[in-house]
Amino acid sequence: MFKKILIANRGEIACRVIKSARKMGIATAAVYSDADRDAVHVEMADEAVHIGPSPAAESYLVAEKIIAACKQTGAEAVHPGYGFLSERASFCEALEEEGIVFIGPKPMAIRAMGDKIESKKFANDAKVSTVPGFLGVIEDADQAEKIAGQIGYPVMIKASAGGGGKGMRIAWDKTEVRDGFERARSEAKSSFGDDRVFIEKFVVDPRHIEIQVLADAHGNAIYLGERECSIQRRNQKVVEEAPSPFLNEETRAAMGEQAVALAKAVDYQSAGTVEFIVDKNRNFYFLEMNTRLQVEHPVTELVTGIDLVEQMIRVAAGEKLAIKQEDVKLNGWAVESRLYAEDPYRNFLPSIGRLTRYRPPAEGKSGDVIVRNDTGVTEGSEISMFYDPMVAKLCTWAPTRIRAIDAMAEALDEFVVDGIEHNIPFLSALMQHPRWRAGRLSTGFIAEEYPDGFSPIVPDTEDSAVLAAIAVSVELLRKDRLDRLGGRLAPHSGQLKKDWVVRIGDDYLPVSVEEGMVSIPMEIDLSIEGQKSFTVASDWRPGEAVWHGAIGKRKIAAQLRPVVNGLGIAWKGMSVVAHPMLPRTAELEKLMPVKLPPDTSKMLLCPMPGLVVSIAVSEGQEVKAGETLAVVEAMKMENVLRAERNLTVQKLNAKSGDSLAVDAVIMEFA
Repeated sequence: MFKKILIANRGEIACRVIKSARKMGIATAAVYSDADRDAVHVEMADEAVHIGPSPAAESYLVAEKIIAACKQTGAEAVHPGYGFLSERASFCEALEEEGIVFIGPKPMAIRAMGDKIESKKFANDAKVSTVPGFLGVIEDADQAEKIAGQIGYPVMIKASAGGGGKGMRIAWDKTEVRDGFERARSEAKSSFGDDRVFIEKFVVDPRHIEIQVLADAHGNAIYLGERECSIQRRNQKVVEEAPSPFLNEETRAAMGEQAVALAKAVDYQSAGTVEFIVDKNRNFYFLEMNTRLQVEHPVTELVTGIDLVEQMIRVAAGEKLAIKQEDVKLNGWAVESRLYAEDPYRNFLPSIGRLTRYRPPAEGKSGDVIVRNDTGVTEGSEISMFYDPMVAKLCTWAPTRIRAIDAMAEALDEFVVDGIEHNIPFLSALMQHPRWRAGRLSTGFIAEEYPDGFSPIVPDTEDSAVLAAIAVSVELLRKDRLDRLGGRLAPHSGQLKKDWVVRIGDDYLPVSVEEGMVSIPMEIDLSIEGQKSFTVASDWRPGEAVWHGAIGKRKIAAQLRPVVNGLGIAWKGMSVVAHPMLPRTAELEKLMPVKLPPDTSKMLLCPMPGLVVSIAVSEGQEVKAGETLAVVEAMKMENVLRAERNLTVQKLNAKSGDSLAVDAVIMEFA
């Protein structure tokens, strides 16, 4: 077994590998760029080596710097994590030449499976079901349009060296093929240094289901069940689960056996994933093989009890698999939510900044639920524009799917993140979505259920009552605390204010305190609008970020943030500001004029912090609705900004190459 390994990665996956290595008694060496000088993985490792500037192309993607770091630290092996150099055969060969072990498959398997075009040809030869398509390299948009017409719309345009949703576009007609071809090629070039793309038939209402395989150097290969990865946005996974609610035992076995056959055909040696597209009739088609550890590997670990990173290290050290296919049992259900630094209310555009508060829910087993949080950040960490926007992977395990989903909803309600915009409100709302809870999924789920983007959830009558009850209980404690401070001119008389009004949005909810006293823990009886009556019990203390308690028979965990004359409350995907006040104050407030936001309808604002790739118009130009105005790149994704209506460009405020902040004015219209 190795004495020391180097992790050629960053963030949560670097931390994840360090944990398994530490458990196995193996010393670890980390590498870091300028942006990651104070990163968590650097602190966790036994030693760390600086490898260059912040851009990945000048640090994490430079094989020579990784090899030099191995020599400097004496590391015998390299774990590549995922992304960066994890699927680059030339890196694997360079390590072998230096006598350093690559913790992953051999170069031949990486080459055969890492290239999407070649892998499909290989799968066809290995009798694996594949999607109809054109497997050759496409030279230009004219050829792309011709091929798409032959295959039949809709089609998927994909980067041959792609991954993570980069360089991928769905096209429903000729215009979208031409535009999608250029965008996919451009993204592929900037993300992978390889602009080759191919086209295949897009399966309507598909599910994305993948099989985890594990193989050693002695000819043994097994599959560890499947992961359902159909909840995707822009072809990037958002929520995953294991097992799939759709597969039966027969389909699971057939997919698993094909995945193992493919792994054996390329002499695969490590953990790997064979991805399939599955249609509504459970017909499955090979999509690609990821010759590395997957982002969503924790859900497989939770349902099988097998540490995949440990197995990768053992296989790389030459050990035989100690697990046989009959030993693999799927136990319970696991769900993973990817916490991204992005604004769900702005079409999920990336967000950067410092984590002023980062407090994940407690990990470990509680009752029949396990909570796990894989992360590479801590409070005070900087979310950089140079890397992927994923902050953490929150996982829950429970005996049943619905229990695991409910446990995820509770854990998300307790996950406090401030300083950046993030997708927790969306993830929380998703856990309550009837279609998700029923398991009726497809890769188009988010586009179909949120066609106009994700908007703030408006609480219904029952939810408003819960929010109002929290607001009043917090306000009573706040006032009591103030009244007990020394030096107050008018100390508390001992009389508890009975009648309150809570404003949530445009609604004013009358709340009456029927019985109880202000204390910690608190237990009071409230009635809302003179109708609903229930007991509010909580041991919350002023200053705590999460309010835990019970309202009636409901167990509640809600996040609280102070605002002027009120309280921000986040719960179940809802994010509201509640203003508790006395009835007379409410009467007067209703008479106040409403302040309207400024008019930005004649401006194109930068929707996220990013780099201007191109400006497609000039001053004085007339443009039609739907035409491209500008392209802005953020976190490795190119975002096309289009005209929402017919207009005339009056002034350009930015040019190609400019780095812009969110809401910076790119151009103004007449």
